[in-house]
Amino acid sequence: MPNARIYCGDLRLGPGAQFALAPDAANHVGKALRLKVGDTITVFDGRGGEYDAVILRIDRDRVDVKTGAFRDVEREARVAVGLVQGLPEADKMDWIIQKSVELGVSWIQPIVCDRSVVRLSGERATRREQHWQRVAIAACEQCGRNRIAEVRPTLGYLNWIAQPSTLKRWLLSPEAPLVSAQPAPEGELELLVGPEGGFSERELDLAGSRGFLGVGLGPRILRTETAPLAALATIQALWGDFSR
Repeated sequence: MPNARIYCGDLRLGPGAQFALAPDAANHVGKALRLKVGDTITVFDGRGGEYDAVILRIDRDRVDVKTGAFRDVEREARVAVGLVQGLPEADKMDWIIQKSVELGVSWIQPIVCDRSVVRLSGERATRREQHWQRVAIAACEQCGRNRIAEVRPTLGYLNWIAQPSTLKRWLLSPEAPLVSAQPAPEGELELLVGPEGGFSERELDLAGSRGFLGVGLGPRILRTETAPLAALATIQALWGDFSR
């Protein structure tokens, strides 16, 4: 069974480092997993690579560990993709973030679109973004990634689209040519997915004027929580981790 993986982003790790895990991580290791002194976990700080760490001490709310040798292990996707996601309803964003991270997405930009039911701003947006980043971290811990996918601050569509970008840009559209008909992307790819109900005509026009190319995933209309995952899996199958 693989070691439990713990993100230690507030530390700069090195061989032979001895430290206490953060309270949430200590609770997970000591109470949820019921590990014992002498057991080994894997720790990483998000800068690449990982360490095995031996548990030295377990108290009620504290777990002390000591790292071993550094392992230069990289599990990032061969095709770098950033996801721009129109805000969906309820907890669908948690699902999208978790599964997108497992599929290798580099970063996620939530945007509020004309047809978004959910509207976030101010303190409420900050709380949701902090929660989403925790979801991304947990997904990285689970899937073995040693670099953390960033969840960026939520923006309105107009504020987001006004930002300059040099990336290759694709917009998912049911009427567009298939992803598989496109040449292999060179460099990082920016993938734009709409909320429930899709994009307004104004938003589609603006995306086209900003260099977005429409790409499709077949004849059926996919839900907003299905579309990005299908696209990411297709990209990985054609040119990335799922291909030879």
